[in-house]
Amino acid sequence: MKTSIALALLGLMLPSVGWAENPFLNAKSDAPVSAKFKGTEWNDEYEKDEYAWSAQVTTKRVATAKWGAFFKITFDQVTTKAPRPRDMQPLYFLATDNEIFLVNEEKPDEAIAHCASQDAPPKFEPDDLYGLSKGSRTVTLSKLSNAKLAVKGDRSTYEFSHNSGHFTHVVWQRGVGLVEYAQGYGARKEGFRLKR
Repeated sequence: MKTSIALALLGLMLPSVGWAENPFLNAKSDAPVSAKFKGTEWNDEYEKDEYAWSAQVTTKRVATAKWGAFFKITFDQVTTKAPRPRDMQPLYFLATDNEIFLVNEEKPDEAIAHCASQDAPPKFEPDDLYGLSKGSRTVTLSKLSNAKLAVKGDRSTYEFSHNSGHFTHVVWQRGVGLVEYAQGYGARKEGFRLKR
């Protein structure tokens, strides 16, 4: 009896070995999860205003820490009607209980391995915040640009806009992950929209 009580008390005193779980970007295992995304793309060098395109979007947890988990999102099997195939670079994110940050590093795999071994999460720039788990926030990045983040129901949205017409649109769905991703440059000079 004394042993079981002592073990129970020890269990209460030890920190949890689990990692943080964001409701909008999470995974039960390190196994990759894929889904087909479809949308349109445009470029002022193209003959038509828009072309249909699609990609296989894969999300994989690549590292964990007691304060969060790191994810890699890749865009493969790109099919397009546009004259040139679109080159989509992987995206890396850190998800904590309350926020999702873009890992904007030149060598993200090395940065993630280093960060995951630390006792505390790294410091991120305001423009790296790409998702919230509750509430809303507006981040003023310059006199010409800002990012609006908000959670409504089962969706967490990120909307970056610049006076020049540049934009980034990201939607996370509770229990699913990334469901929309769009970017554009200038007044429809070049860009795309993708939706799960």
